[in-house]
Amino acid sequence: MNKNDAGVIIVGAGHAGGTAAALLRQFGYERPIILIGEEPIAPYQRPPLSKAWLKGETDAETLMLKPATFYAEAGVELRTGVQVVSLSPPDKTLTLASGETLAYETLILATGARPRALTIPGAALSGVLVLRSAADAEALKASLGPGKRLAVIGGGYIGLEASASARALGAEAVVIEREPRILARVANETLSTFFTNYHRARGVDFVLSASVAAFEGEAGKVAGVRLASGELIACDAALVGIGAIPNMELAQAAGLDCADGIIVDEAAQTSDPAIYAIGDVTWRHLAHYGRPFRLESVANALEQARQAACAITGRPPPAAEVTWNWSDQYDLKYQFAGLPFDVDDVVLRGDPASGKFAIFHLAGDRIQAVEAVNAPAEFMAGRQLIARRAAVSRSRLADTAISMKEVAA
Repeated sequence: MNKNDAGVIIVGAGHAGGTAAALLRQFGYERPIILIGEEPIAPYQRPPLSKAWLKGETDAETLMLKPATFYAEAGVELRTGVQVVSLSPPDKTLTLASGETLAYETLILATGARPRALTIPGAALSGVLVLRSAADAEALKASLGPGKRLAVIGGGYIGLEASASARALGAEAVVIEREPRILARVANETLSTFFTNYHRARGVDFVLSASVAAFEGEAGKVAGVRLASGELIACDAALVGIGAIPNMELAQAAGLDCADGIIVDEAAQTSDPAIYAIGDVTWRHLAHYGRPFRLESVANALEQARQAACAITGRPPPAAEVTWNWSDQYDLKYQFAGLPFDVDDVVLRGDPASGKFAIFHLAGDRIQAVEAVNAPAEFMAGRQLIARRAAVSRSRLADTAISMKEVAA
């Protein structure tokens, strides 16, 4: 590629990268855009993979971020099944696995994160699965059904969603968690107890405070999970869901500043002014909390894609957003906003036994985070209050007779 033709190259064709390409065109960027992805398909939505896709409630077309015709119509050169192996910031070039070199004026790294692996005996057995890509979801889907048993290692949201989907497909599910409770690193204890009870009532088993020592198999296929205690948990497939690692190796090798992710500023710009980074791979400043953090969510991908597109096209920066995410399990819609930094009190609004409640995390008289189960009004008002840094009354917050609209007034 001639440097005179260089425009924006986006490395990573996931939710963040695909959105950045679309926003650049929407914001009037007219120079070439190349969108490079390692997967063989166009950008798609990942959240349904553990939910609607597993259960067969959505199809490939619905999963796509944009219609198949969008990229050609928008003048975006989409290259799928392509790997970038190195960057040369001084030359403003990158090299593909094929040996081809491409020049850029501006580079956006949207390389995402990969599932954290369990490096234990038997990890390479067939049927030991992760869930990150459409191909992963297809492999898991083929392992589920009546008479099958899924062992889930890790009691996080992905594991719980997969367990709920497994039960919906008639399979048994057992969750193995090393902590004394599920969601220990990401949720309040009340919420952990609620989800444990809800899943148990629907046939999911839990093995808590348990370490996995090995996977055991027959004829090359996983047949059980061996715990450090010696207990063997039989299964037809094992899903490993113990967190994710940012794909920042390209950036590190190129000399960009990194921490637990590629370090970026409020415009998603890295330590090289010609390179931006967005999505799960970034270590970014959180305006509402005055500290850096790495987020893994669609909301974060969209916000940073907008930040980068605005900066590249010279538009005013978008207002800082309050991070949020969600999880669908059975008939439950769990939504959370903010992060529980520096919390000194927790307020429960509603009754978990009713299946509709919210938990507010406070620092002083200000909400830092809200966790809401089938409580959209609490989620939305909580998010607004976090953004405004507004003081709230604990007693009014806990009183369901007072509407959230009144609380937030």
